[in-house]
Amino acid sequence: MTSTAVRVPAVPLSTVRPVARVGRPTAAHITPNVFAMVMGTGIVGTAAAGLPLQVPGLRTVATVIWLLAAALLVVLLAAFVTHWVRYAENARAYLADRVAVQFTGALPMALLTVGSGTLILGAPVLGTGLAVGVDAVLWVTGTLLGLATSVLVPFAMITRRLRGEGEVTALPAWLMPVVPPMVSATGGALLLPHVPAGELRLTLLLACYGLVGLSLLVGMMTLTLVWSRLLHGGVLPTQAAPTVWISLGMIGQSVTAVNLLGAGAAGVVPAATAAGLHVFGVVFGLLMGGFGALVFVLAVLLTGHAARTGLSFSLTWWSFTFPIGTCVTGATALGAATGSVVIRGLAVVLFVVLAGVWATVATGTVRGVLAGRLFRG
Repeated sequence: MTSTAVRVPAVPLSTVRPVARVGRPTAAHITPNVFAMVMGTGIVGTAAAGLPLQVPGLRTVATVIWLLAAALLVVLLAAFVTHWVRYAENARAYLADRVAVQFTGALPMALLTVGSGTLILGAPVLGTGLAVGVDAVLWVTGTLLGLATSVLVPFAMITRRLRGEGEVTALPAWLMPVVPPMVSATGGALLLPHVPAGELRLTLLLACYGLVGLSLLVGMMTLTLVWSRLLHGGVLPTQAAPTVWISLGMIGQSVTAVNLLGAGAAGVVPAATAAGLHVFGVVFGLLMGGFGALVFVLAVLLTGHAARTGLSFSLTWWSFTFPIGTCVTGATALGAATGSVVIRGLAVVLFVVLAGVWATVATGTVRGVLAGRLFRG
């Protein structure tokens, strides 16, 4: 089997592959996948804050990382708007590309990740009221954008002749536009205690379960296509290999969302229903966790294969961070639901892995920018 049938499009290559040209910074190459940097950074802060094992200074470090993610979000949003204003032709081009358009899902997930971090870590900095307000705005905005990508990207793939049509293109990136509602469900679970009790809180809880269903069912169908593509089409192009980790992100995020919602249901719905939702979260988490372990090991093996065939650093490496982060939050939530010391210990081990991966990718990104290989024209 070979992977020559899969074409990585021209537009996002300026961000997916190392850029050889050196020049001054430009917004010409600010495509949606750059928001994966915000996702990958923000998840480190929120994962650290929720760990079952807290060491002195960890929350302070988590707060600094959240502030870094928030600052990065502001900078990239400004660059993204500039990109659309000054380089509209480039912007329209990636929306017309079958692969590049998938990464529009990174923007809502970046907003949601920073929003959750604001709620979890921002109160000492901003005050509780402002932290909740900022998170609410980011959650609503991110949720609406995520619902839009979940519907409009598949609609465009069905009805428009996007570049890459007719090729074997069932790639892990196809999950990007449909995962945001799952991230919204997690953020909504965190917001539940801050919403007035009664109908409004119940509506939010039910809406979050609906978001889980939307993302999970479409995501599992997409995973089936991706699995089939890998088995029949062989490995991904070497520089696109890190994107296989995106599959793990949906798994970890679903475990996080369902268990946080199960914990938040107490007092919102009748006791029997809340107990059932709690049990559902535990059973779902254990089953999906087994599947996640398989995907994790497979992703490690495929990444190792790519490393042996010439994988070099690019912004695609940010695909490692957020998915591993969701495994940390998923294990943390499941450990709290079950009381399992083993699962809680797994969350800590996974966080150590996440911290190492994030430090590696962040360092590579900074070096690439300073050396003129990234975001340059």
